[in-house]
Amino acid sequence: MSQITVTDIVALVFDFDDTLVPDSTTKLLRDHGIDVNDFWNVKSKALIQQGYDPPSAYLKLLIDNIGDGKPLGPLTNQQLYDFGASLDADFFAGLPGFFDEVKTETQAKFRDIQVEFYIISGGLQRILEGSKIVQQHFSGVYGCQLAGDTESGPLRYVRRSITFTEKTRYLFEINKGIKPEQSRTNPFLVNKSVAENERRVPFANIIYVGDGLTDIPCFSLVQSLKGKAFGVFDPANPEKAKRALEEFLIPHRVVSMHSPRYSPTDELGALLRAAVANRCVGIQLERSTAVR
Repeated sequence: MSQITVTDIVALVFDFDDTLVPDSTTKLLRDHGIDVNDFWNVKSKALIQQGYDPPSAYLKLLIDNIGDGKPLGPLTNQQLYDFGASLDADFFAGLPGFFDEVKTETQAKFRDIQVEFYIISGGLQRILEGSKIVQQHFSGVYGCQLAGDTESGPLRYVRRSITFTEKTRYLFEINKGIKPEQSRTNPFLVNKSVAENERRVPFANIIYVGDGLTDIPCFSLVQSLKGKAFGVFDPANPEKAKRALEEFLIPHRVVSMHSPRYSPTDELGALLRAAVANRCVGIQLERSTAVR
């Protein structure tokens, strides 16, 4: 019997806003005195009615508010990064302890299996990257990006807009083992053919967690390829509860829906731990079958 020496990866992939923390862009707007209801429910919706994709709409509005004498001032990527540190106090219950606990439990119970965490978000990547919790625990972060005329200059352009279908691109990058720094300069690398047995993280090893309509393509993709998808929602918000039922649960796009609480005694926290352990058991069974 040959010895298995390959380390298998189980990847937990999260949306960010309203999944791990309350909406980070809304916090940025509020901190600069911008009316968030007018921004999201009036101006952003008006642009969407004109044909803008939702991420492109909000990114345009952000840029419209950047500059001398404007609410966001001469905002730079460094300022977004610095602002991201303020998010560390906002992570939902059970975080960041969940990340260390899942890794520790996996290492203690299963041989040659490791857990990695990723974020795929329609929010601003530089804000996410400024969080110390994100820096410490996540192997990859994918989000919308803005740019200026220089790397340190005020933001004037959209460098990357992540729509709901664009999110699936980054799932395939994780699946194929493409690092963020590789795809940054070669965005077509994700289209390279890779044999199933050479992919770093099989879709069966991916667990996706998200909260909104932008996550539906990822929910459907992961579930269809034998991974697991879990939805989160605010149970105190009747509109979000109704949407969770109609858009996610009834079409079977997710395994289940829960409030975003991640401790071992919370529903979501317990189920995610169980999903990781269950997949690790499956990997062990697959190994034993393969070497016979």
